[in-house]
Amino acid sequence: MKRGLIAATGVAAMLVSVAACGSGSSDKDSGADGSQAKSLTVWFMDGSNPTGWTKAVQAEFEQKTGAKLNIQTQKWDGIQQKLTTALSESSPPDVVEVGNTQTPSYAQTGGLAELDDLKKEIGGDWTDSLNKPSVFEGKQYAAPWYAANRVVIYNKKIWADAGIKDTPKTRDEFFKDLDAIQKKGDAEPLYLPGQNWYFFDGLTIGTGADLVKKDGKKYVSNLADPKVAKAMDVYKQYQAFSKAPKDKDEATPQQADVFAKGRTGAFIGMGWEAQTAIKANPAIEKEIGYFTIPGESAGKPEGVFLGGSNLAIAEGSKKKDLAKEFLKIALSDKNEAALAKEVGPIPNKDALLTSLKGNAAAEAAAPAAKGGGTTPLIPEWAEVENAPNPIKAYMTAVLNGKSPEDAAKQVEADINKRLAQKQ
Repeated sequence: MKRGLIAATGVAAMLVSVAACGSGSSDKDSGADGSQAKSLTVWFMDGSNPTGWTKAVQAEFEQKTGAKLNIQTQKWDGIQQKLTTALSESSPPDVVEVGNTQTPSYAQTGGLAELDDLKKEIGGDWTDSLNKPSVFEGKQYAAPWYAANRVVIYNKKIWADAGIKDTPKTRDEFFKDLDAIQKKGDAEPLYLPGQNWYFFDGLTIGTGADLVKKDGKKYVSNLADPKVAKAMDVYKQYQAFSKAPKDKDEATPQQADVFAKGRTGAFIGMGWEAQTAIKANPAIEKEIGYFTIPGESAGKPEGVFLGGSNLAIAEGSKKKDLAKEFLKIALSDKNEAALAKEVGPIPNKDALLTSLKGNAAAEAAAPAAKGGGTTPLIPEWAEVENAPNPIKAYMTAVLNGKSPEDAAKQVEADINKRLAQKQ
């Protein structure tokens, strides 16, 4: 699963991925900390680890342990099958980067080793919302590395022309601002297609909704929950300010390209999407601003989907102790802060959010991270999001006039069928 990260220096995106984790050591060549092992193999996904951070971590690791760090960059195409195969072999990569929402599937298959001891040693103050995807069935199977979430990217000129002086602090204030732009009549207030699924998922997090529920030993759809309907009603209120198609997502067309034309007040997306708009129209750069998606009350941002990446150790690794030394270094406060400063993702501790200062997009994303969440953290969920995503069909149906209850009934059989597929 690819997740864009906010780039402080114009990098369009960093990508998140899939991996595995482990504990205990069976390396006969190593000492208590694995320092005698000749090398440690780490898999990062293409574009995920920035140059400055990587060089610093590698130098620190090699100096401390005497071991060499063998970093291997993986391509996205075919990664899930490649990683699944690698984790089942006798000599898998020792440390792997894993997409946060994909961690449960690899934990379930036994490819990930437990890291409860590492959590106790260095993870006492990890942000709970970032760490939650690393836990499966009550055990720690990875360590949170970073996350990213959506913000409001807006055109400052359009807002000023509509008489808006300050960015909104509540959802109602946001709606009033969008209404002011609409009444001015010179621009589309908000570009929001009907199937911006991850923004909707954030709204469900904000209402406390669960998209699945347990029915005996299996999971089934919970789309008919009134809390889901409440989130969809909020989405519908937002979408009423947009002329975007109700049956398309934010990539069809790319919403940043629409915004780049200079006739849209705002859109909701990842911070790095501003760079896409600037590439399409360099003149718009001076007009771009960012703010946190406001929630129902001031001081409490809207719920957001946290796309992110974990670091983990393969259960089959023979150098688990050395791998843990790498994680301690890579996830140290110093290196987490350096990563945040270099490219702007949300670090794994609230105390490190100050490292984002000066990166406007990252500063807008940070306040919502603590209250953010993910899609259901169960291995079965991946099938639900496979195209055609039935929840997108649900969203379009509601926007076209169906009640949330009837729209849920329309797609629940498909969702339940997908949830029942063996992983």
